[in-house]
Amino acid sequence: MLKEGGIYAAVIEGYASGGEGVARIEGVAVFVKGTLRGERVDVLIEHIGHNAAWGRVEALLEPSPARVEPDCPCYGICGGCQFRHMAYEEELEAKRRRVEDALRRIGGVDLPVPTIHGARTILRYRNKVQFPVADGAVGYYQRRTHRVIDIEDCLLQPELDTACRAAVKDWMERFHIPAYDERTGRGLIRHLFLRTNSREEALCCVVANGKKLPHEQELTAALRTAVPAVAGVVLSVNTRKTNVVLGDEYRTLWGRNWLEEELCGHSFRLSVPSFFQVNRAQTEVLYRRVLDFAALTGTEMVVELYCGIGTISLALAECARQVIGVEAVPQAVMDARANAQRAGLQSKTRFECGDAAELAVRLEREGVSPDVVVVDPPRKGLSPEVVDTIARMSPERVVYVSCDPATLARDVKRFGGLGYVTARAEAVDLFPRTAHVETIVLLQRGNS
Repeated sequence: MLKEGGIYAAVIEGYASGGEGVARIEGVAVFVKGTLRGERVDVLIEHIGHNAAWGRVEALLEPSPARVEPDCPCYGICGGCQFRHMAYEEELEAKRRRVEDALRRIGGVDLPVPTIHGARTILRYRNKVQFPVADGAVGYYQRRTHRVIDIEDCLLQPELDTACRAAVKDWMERFHIPAYDERTGRGLIRHLFLRTNSREEALCCVVANGKKLPHEQELTAALRTAVPAVAGVVLSVNTRKTNVVLGDEYRTLWGRNWLEEELCGHSFRLSVPSFFQVNRAQTEVLYRRVLDFAALTGTEMVVELYCGIGTISLALAECARQVIGVEAVPQAVMDARANAQRAGLQSKTRFECGDAAELAVRLEREGVSPDVVVVDPPRKGLSPEVVDTIARMSPERVVYVSCDPATLARDVKRFGGLGYVTARAEAVDLFPRTAHVETIVLLQRGNS
């Protein structure tokens, strides 16, 4: 029987969803951070739960050939990355297996996932960064805590972001600007939110517990000096006691409050709250796979749920007869309509604002009969009501894009009970060096 504080010999058999190695010791699954598949280790048991245990490496007896020296001094302290101790090829295999395992274990679908599309660039790919701010620190949260670690640079973020962060921290120190304390609800600066684009421009948003900043002109001057490519400086007002980063009120302090980005041949205008995938190059790979799975011929009616600012919808509209996009965020719907106008696709697109479940029911009542439905929901996946409504619409194909293999697999099982067969699945690595993975699944109506 396992005991906390005990040391046990083990072989790492695979990976958990958070990137930890998994061993089986005396019949118990033990999660061991920083280990690789196939390694022999001595494990010190730190905690025993109801169905699993957690431990750390006491001795690495036989390292994997895929083990590499982490290239970041903050690795293991900051919670941002999980795979910097392994070769990228091993990371891709870990992610591919995770998707395949979720479909089999949770979804009840014994379907191989033969392909994971790896990234050409695994450094400095993020086009959106959110720095939490605390007294004396602008950086990232320590793993599994809300303690902010002061991190001067990160290998996932562009160097533009590094310069913006330094300028804002210097401004706070020079003028004694207080950081927000989430325990007391006092203080001013909560987060620094940054967007960059492929033109190497930056949009800087300071999230504050108030409607004004002291020394606003000095802040914009500091940013423009440190980062000549800064396109605009925005204040987001968030006075609520919440973990939500952005507030509902915005004020432009200098420049413009948006960036423009190219994706799949279309131009998109991105404001601070706009949803846009963080890895542009891999997003283009993802959308090409969505189009391949959708198999459009130009005659189809397509419905996309959770369409955001219309990035996938416009790619679909190039190949479909009509696309209806559904999104809950009003600003995103306005952006989607404007993006369609700029692309000359307004006659082939229609964007509706509202809850996905309610609007799907409304479309059903209108008699909308889509040939293809595309969904790209948040991490929690689809509600049972949305799955039921899609099935009643009876599209030939459902293309499901997911950032969480577990909720995807759960929903695949629901679709299976409603007559849809899981035909294909692929993974796309949008988030190199982290445990996150994007998945695309094609569901076909059973009699198709």
